[in-house]
Amino acid sequence: MITVDFETYYDKDYSLSKMTTEEYIRDDRFEVIGVAVAVNDDSPEWFSGTQKETAAWLNQFDWSNSLVLAHNTQFDGAIMSWVFNIKPKGWLDTLCMARAKHGVEAGGSLKALAERYNLGEKGNEVVNALGKRRIDFSSEDLAKYSNYCINDVRLTTDLFSRLVEDFPKGELKVIDLTLRMFIEPTLELNLPLLESHLVSVKDKKAKLLAAAQADRDTLMSNDKFAELLMSLGVEPPKKISARTGKEAWAFAKTDEGFKELLSHPDPRVQTLVGARLGTKTTLEESRTQRFIDIALRGSLPVPIKYYAAHTGRWGGDDKINLQNLPSRGANAGRLKAAITAPKGYVIIDCDSSQIEARTVAWLAGQQDLVDAFAKGEDVYKIMASAIYNIPVEEVTKDQRFVGKTTILGAGYGMGAAKFQLQLKTFGVDTDLDECKRIIDVYRRTYPTIPALWRQGQKCIESIPTAKAADFGVVDAVLFDPREYGFQLPSGLWQRYEGLKRVEDAEGKAQYEYWTRRGTVKIYGGKVVENICQAVARCVIAEQMLRISKRYKVVLTVHDAIACIAPEAEAEEAQRYVEECMRWRPSWASTLPLNCESGMGKSYGDC
Repeated sequence: MITVDFETYYDKDYSLSKMTTEEYIRDDRFEVIGVAVAVNDDSPEWFSGTQKETAAWLNQFDWSNSLVLAHNTQFDGAIMSWVFNIKPKGWLDTLCMARAKHGVEAGGSLKALAERYNLGEKGNEVVNALGKRRIDFSSEDLAKYSNYCINDVRLTTDLFSRLVEDFPKGELKVIDLTLRMFIEPTLELNLPLLESHLVSVKDKKAKLLAAAQADRDTLMSNDKFAELLMSLGVEPPKKISARTGKEAWAFAKTDEGFKELLSHPDPRVQTLVGARLGTKTTLEESRTQRFIDIALRGSLPVPIKYYAAHTGRWGGDDKINLQNLPSRGANAGRLKAAITAPKGYVIIDCDSSQIEARTVAWLAGQQDLVDAFAKGEDVYKIMASAIYNIPVEEVTKDQRFVGKTTILGAGYGMGAAKFQLQLKTFGVDTDLDECKRIIDVYRRTYPTIPALWRQGQKCIESIPTAKAADFGVVDAVLFDPREYGFQLPSGLWQRYEGLKRVEDAEGKAQYEYWTRRGTVKIYGGKVVENICQAVARCVIAEQMLRISKRYKVVLTVHDAIACIAPEAEAEEAQRYVEECMRWRPSWASTLPLNCESGMGKSYGDC
């Protein structure tokens, strides 16, 4: 194992606080001031020289037979790969490990983690390097900087030794695979297509604003703007005003619910919210421009954040969130179509079918639903048959859609009002009483699923008192109140730190846990949702490792995995990927899994 830490030039305009990692490293201003390296537990060595001298010094190490460790390896690894063409056997990252072990809410900086583990203090010499090129350092200042960098390497090595003690080995492989998507990029971008798309997006934005008749008065009036959103089928976000204590529209630039509308699938909503916030570009416009800029610099490093969510799922990073590329609307697929395989290869994208609905039925022991999934039956029609009390063969397309929405949405305790809103989002207006009836039918038809919600609630209630409680009918997930949560199949834990019982205005008991964004309410249905998503993520991770044994994995989005394969063996590769996505881990031997895949020269073709 070789621990590495690079110190690089930065100034007030050129820094990682203002630029993406990709943009920063590929910029002409990039310069390595120095690098510290430690082999296993040996004392770190420091070197500072020109890029050519640094490359020669680094080449003395046996990288091809070594695992490289850093804190935030996405940065240091990219430097090694893109600048010095170093390809080690594997990548390790204490930042990734800490997120998985302590949760996404725990401080992930090297300073915070060093303090957490009493490893020593991280220095602050880097602040004195602002605006200084390597030749600007005096020998005394460079010596101080070297000590700072060497200390970081020591802290990283010591931190790894503490984190790795009970860290699942399989997750170390998942970290390596995730980092390679960015550090060792292979996907390319179609520049002419992106440039054409940008012109189209800008033109469409202007037409949308004109068609919506969104003048300044409408945009800036809370009530008028709320009416405008509702006319587009969007329920405007609300909050409790800190000034009045009453419910108010949540239209401030700091309101999370409002900011989320910038990623709404309807481009009209994106445009209006962007205009309200004073944003000159929509998400699609800014992301297209960012893709163009990347294309001008080289291939596409895929920035996927390992353990980005409480459930362990991956997330977008580096300001080009590939987790939410548009899939609906007039421009659907244009950005995806611009992402292409390298010459001689194809992209294979495989999506795990209904994995959350399958998982909740499996965990709950709803055997008839599990069997229906396993046999490949149309569970949406079966649900619609129960809802409308008609034979399965008589279910219409519209009725099946309601059955589909029910199966995919009602598994986590969703109520009638939210179900009504969800249907409306898809253009289906349904009476509230009818929505209530449908939800009731679902719960009567699959009674062990509501029972699982109640078990989830019992687990939450047991955490403050450290009482044992059961969860699910399989052994894949272990609840332990002493650990504030659930041990997942991966061996990692999903915890509800700082969980406490509170009472609402009516004196009804509720539970909430701590996050850096504030407290979050938790209840049985939400617990089931968290666990199902976490279990699904564990399945996807193991399937991804199987795929990677033969083909390079280049992207994961939610429950889908994309890889590249040589054109000459494209069909064989597609069959292999589907086989991997239907494979069941040993801890989930009875979980019915299925998938759908696509293949093409571009991601959009899939």
